[in-house]
Order: sequence, then C-alpha cells, then structure tokens
Amino acid sequence: MSPFESWIDRQIREAQERGKFDNLPGAGKPIKGLNGRVDENWWVKGLMERENLKPVLPTSLSLRREVEDLTTTVADVRTEQHVREIVEDLNERIRDSRRRKVDGPVLFIKTVDVDAVVQHWRTERGDH
Repeated sequence: MSPFESWIDRQIREAQERGKFDNLPGAGKPIKGLNGRVDENWWVKGLMERENLKPVLPTSLSLRREVEDLTTTVADVRTEQHVREIVEDLNERIRDSRRRKVDGPVLFIKTVDVDAVVQHWRTERGDH
C-alpha cells in the first residue's frame, strides 16, 4: 500500500519532476538574514530592510526625529505656505504632547521657529 499523497504534495512533486524548481534565483545560497541565530521576528526585520521602513517609535521619540529631519522634509516642498503648514502642524503636535501624557520617554521638545525654517528653505532653494 502506498502512502497518502495530498493534492498539494502531488502538485509539488510533479513540478519538481518537470524541473520547475531548477535554477531558481538564490538556489543553493543561504537565506539572507539567517545566520544561525533563532530570531522569531526575522521576517519583520527582513520586511523592514527590504521596504526601507523605519521602526515605529514612541510618540516622544517620533516627534524628536521629525524635528531633526525637518529640513529634509521640507526640502522638496514647492510653496512657502506649505512649508509653514508642515512646521505649524509639527509644532501643534509638540504642544499637544506636552498637554497630555504620551508614550515613550519623557522628553522636552522645543517647538520649531517657523520663520527660521522658512528662511533656511528659501536659502537652500536659492531664493534670497
């Protein structure tokens, strides 16, 4: 009596017999990211690396990062009004984080000088 072969097992076996799995990219090479350590989140880390995703940060750290990245954020913005809106939105979220307890470490984050950001944006664009 032969062992039971499920439909999917049969599909795989037949594909192997037809050579469908021969010469696949990466065949015979180690799987990137698997270096012998057991990590239950290996797939999440791989996805974040492949998709160039930033890790989710607590609110306080996220706001701090936004302040640090602000010049890059507004670099490609076309209008001064839009630059002002971006900075004012960030400042409102900073003020809101002070009014209520947010997740993450307790940090005092200063609001951003809108006019200074606009001036830097103009200078970078060549609009003196």
